[in-house]
Amino acid sequence: MRAMAQAADFGAAGDGVTDDTDALQHAIDESVGEVCLPRGDYRITRPLLVLLPTVGRTSIRGESGTARILMDGAGPAIIFRGSHTGTAAPQDFRETIWTHERLPMVADLEITGLHAEADGIRLEGVMQPTLTGVLLRHLRHGVHITGRARNVLISHCHIYHNTGVGVWMEAVNLHQTIITGSHISYCRLGGIRVERSEIRNLQITGNDIEYNNNGGHGIPGADGVPTAEIWLDASEGSIREGTICSNTIQATYSPNGANIRMIGQPAAKNAKVGMIAITGNLIGSQWVNVHLSAVQGVSLSGNCIYSGHYRNVLLEDCSQVTVGDNSLGHNADYGVERELCTGVTLRNCRDSVFSGNIVQDCQTGRHQFPEAPELQRRGLLELEGCRNVTLSHSQILDSAPVGIHLSDCRDMILMGLSIEDRREQPLQQHAIEWEGEAGRSLITACRFGGCTGAAVVSAVIPSGCIQ
Repeated sequence: MRAMAQAADFGAAGDGVTDDTDALQHAIDESVGEVCLPRGDYRITRPLLVLLPTVGRTSIRGESGTARILMDGAGPAIIFRGSHTGTAAPQDFRETIWTHERLPMVADLEITGLHAEADGIRLEGVMQPTLTGVLLRHLRHGVHITGRARNVLISHCHIYHNTGVGVWMEAVNLHQTIITGSHISYCRLGGIRVERSEIRNLQITGNDIEYNNNGGHGIPGADGVPTAEIWLDASEGSIREGTICSNTIQATYSPNGANIRMIGQPAAKNAKVGMIAITGNLIGSQWVNVHLSAVQGVSLSGNCIYSGHYRNVLLEDCSQVTVGDNSLGHNADYGVERELCTGVTLRNCRDSVFSGNIVQDCQTGRHQFPEAPELQRRGLLELEGCRNVTLSHSQILDSAPVGIHLSDCRDMILMGLSIEDRREQPLQQHAIEWEGEAGRSLITACRFGGCTGAAVVSAVIPSGCIQ
């Protein structure tokens, strides 16, 4: 068995015209180990299948990024197919996984699509697949992970301008996955997307993920198709134990779009998506920057979140969520001529905390960005139908029309808040406006300023609860 073979050894021309499918498939099937592609353009017309239980340990490598595969057919350019059916625990591995299937790699290689239904790389039931230094462009989906997979690493890759999803985890049972140090941008249906899957230990860190919507494609009538830079959809399946840290996550505005979107199951006993930290990211310039729906146990902390066309943060039907120590505002570089209002809404949330945040509105109190729809909100911070939520030690600055609007919210604590309008001509009518039920709620040790009317307007909070 040879350790490595050059593609030319099996008759691959690499001239961009010849169909090199058979030659490259022959190299894989000969169990050569590493298939190396020197500089050239290797046109293929059907997927290259790496059947790991049969061919054994196999990787595909380009020569320092100078080679590219041109996929001129439907489906993935490369399919790695494994047979692992257990967990990631040592006792669950058959010995043949270690002897034949572990650590398949694609490295230092470009894959470009020449067909409308061409994809990049598909991983099916693979143990320890590793993609590094790979450029995936002009495809449908960049990386498609399905079946059962363990210990996936995607690092230092460029996933760019694809019509589908950059990294798509679909119908996968997947543990221990890291996506790091990569550019994922201009993919029409999302940057990283999880659907109909069972996911544990997902780490997304140190990436630049941006513009993953129809803006870079211009397909007529497709602007309103919901998309997100990171979309974790557990309306079927479950997603737990993850981090989204130290990324730049931003976009051009798209209707119903989001930078980070998580969707759980509101009718279930547990929400099916949670135990996730969103920390230390720069997140901005989408319809909603962070949209969490029916999640449980998520921490949103230490982020800079700016210029949401509808809301910077929107939480719906969530529980046990902490929103802390974030800067929420707008991009001051735009000036007052292109300002975007900010805003945070919690709707039907419970048992959660909003603490240590700075929320600053734009100076004009209305959207000035030409493409932004008319601003619709009751307050800079809005809470509707919430229960047992604590708002504390935050600054709510330069709001309009009110600082905090609460509607039918019970058993709330508002403590140590600074709610002020410091504009020369204040636009803030009230610091706090409370409508509907209040239950056992308390407002204490807060500071209000710059209101054109009464600081606190409430028909439901007894005067003894305001201290």
